[in-house]
Amino acid sequence: MRIVLAEDLPLLREGLTHMLEARGFEIVEAVASGGELAAALRTHRPDLAIVDVRLPPTFTDEGLRAALAARRETPGLPVLVLSQHVEQLYAHELLADGGGAIGYLLKDRVLGGEQFIDALNRVAAGGTALDPDVISALLSSSNRQEPLGSLTAREREVLELMTEGRSNAAIAQRLHLSDGAISKYTTSIFAKLGIADSPDDNRRVLAVLAYLDGNRS
Repeated sequence: MRIVLAEDLPLLREGLTHMLEARGFEIVEAVASGGELAAALRTHRPDLAIVDVRLPPTFTDEGLRAALAARRETPGLPVLVLSQHVEQLYAHELLADGGGAIGYLLKDRVLGGEQFIDALNRVAAGGTALDPDVISALLSSSNRQEPLGSLTAREREVLELMTEGRSNAAIAQRLHLSDGAISKYTTSIFAKLGIADSPDDNRRVLAVLAYLDGNRS
């Protein structure tokens, strides 16, 4: 897998490069600014872009803007965004096109090893990978609180794991429940939220995210 990496902190940039190359990924270019990122994405057309939200020169949202511009030029370009904090506005912008192949992770979880690699592979394959804290923020900020409030504690737990992009089998393993039990929970969740269920894991995630974003008709 060919990756363009954008991170302004040299230590983190080098650490990510070393970790990914040790696992067989190819870092075609590692850059430190928004302008360099935009140029690298146009030049290499990578399989995945790993992007820090805040890059020089202004340290506001250069990384995100460059990634969104690249997705407009190359629809479906897989982008995994890294951020120091949960920023709901950035999460909403990133998820707005509903096309999948999107990830939003917090930096303090990035060097956690296999979970990060799992998220990276999921995004590159067209799926979605969201940090649990990002999901919690989206849930709490949703303008559709009434049906969300009707979910049981267990259903909410299943919903959060589902929105991370996990399959029923992966959720069952995490919660130490049977696949059948998770299937019943997901059926109940979609019924309460008024969303058509789908056997496609990524489509399920996108439906929930559209619901949370308040963009469903």
